[in-house]
Amino acid sequence: MTTPPIPGSPDWRAEQLTSILAFARGSVTKHGFAWLDDRGQQRPSAGLQMWINARMTHVFSLAALLGHEGAAEVAAHGVATLSGTFPDREHGGWFHEVSVDGPVTDDTKACYDHSFVLLAAAAAQAADVPGATALLADAMGVHQTWFWDEDAGLCRESWDRAWTTPEDYRGANSNMHTVEAYLYVADVTGEDVWRRRALSIVDRLVNEIARDHDWRIVEHFTADWEPLPEHNRDRPADPFRPYGATPGHGFEWARLTVQLEAALADPPGWLLPAAAGLFARAATDSEGGLCYTTDWSGRPVVEEQFHWVVAEALQAADALGRRTGDPAYAAQAAAWWALVERQFVDREHGSWHHELSPSLEVSTRTWDGKPDAFHIVNALVSPDLPLAPTAATALLGPM
Repeated sequence: MTTPPIPGSPDWRAEQLTSILAFARGSVTKHGFAWLDDRGQQRPSAGLQMWINARMTHVFSLAALLGHEGAAEVAAHGVATLSGTFPDREHGGWFHEVSVDGPVTDDTKACYDHSFVLLAAAAAQAADVPGATALLADAMGVHQTWFWDEDAGLCRESWDRAWTTPEDYRGANSNMHTVEAYLYVADVTGEDVWRRRALSIVDRLVNEIARDHDWRIVEHFTADWEPLPEHNRDRPADPFRPYGATPGHGFEWARLTVQLEAALADPPGWLLPAAAGLFARAATDSEGGLCYTTDWSGRPVVEEQFHWVVAEALQAADALGRRTGDPAYAAQAAAWWALVERQFVDREHGSWHHELSPSLEVSTRTWDGKPDAFHIVNALVSPDLPLAPTAATALLGPM
């Protein structure tokens, strides 16, 4: 009788990656990638979301670089979608949402979305996907023109369609994903300015603000970057702007901070201790379970457990473990991989459960269905890759 692979082992991750990609292929639709329900069926009523379409393009670009059969064609479909379905031909940039038939249903220009266009285009260029080079050039121009704020050293949140009025709000979430996108762009283009911008974002939001808040990530700000700790108190389970601190983002920032240190030629000394501080705080706040949010004293607010939180916790533990050599990180990662196998892997319908209730039943309080595979694929792939360069460039091998 064959012994099943240990959760988190290379064989287990390879098996999971193949399964996840097969599930994710079900999202391919005429104009892009659809939102999938728990069983992997498309949900036309959810429309086509910019962030999902960019993230799925990124996922299949990595899969193409890993040699998965048919992945290059799916990545090409993604680039065609980002080049044909979502762009605003009149004003530039990308729409937030279109219907499954193509018409625009939300014309907001969001930094969150545009950071994923950058990420997807950079990964697709590394994978030599047709059209990716032009897409990346366009995305770089839009991002540095409309979202990068040189005076603040951070990114603006969103604009109206014609780029006339920026939103009177700033967010850490969109800036966090911008850090990852900027590291990808720097590796693909060789332009170090993107790494310097990433460092500027991390310096302000982690080294200054998170440090001042006991290593909890402050998520919400005014347009002048004054913290809004009570923002959305009446909407604690908001999927993108929840009240309080988000331990999953603490893990994610920790992982990105380690990767940024590895990417810089002369990294500042505060990066590694900051990453360790973020991880320790997020892990402590998660001791009762990997909850979605806490208040500012670390007490759980939204106790539901999300797949992306454990995926980012795993990546942070892996990155810090390899960077420091401390075996405690590997032990923690092993425990979380076992938790994934025990609680999150959906052996009946495929993929991982996106959200579980405090009693570990499938929940839809914040997320409905299984919209994309971004965090899962990153968690499955990253242990086999160096801390720098970023995944797509690393998979290309020596240049």
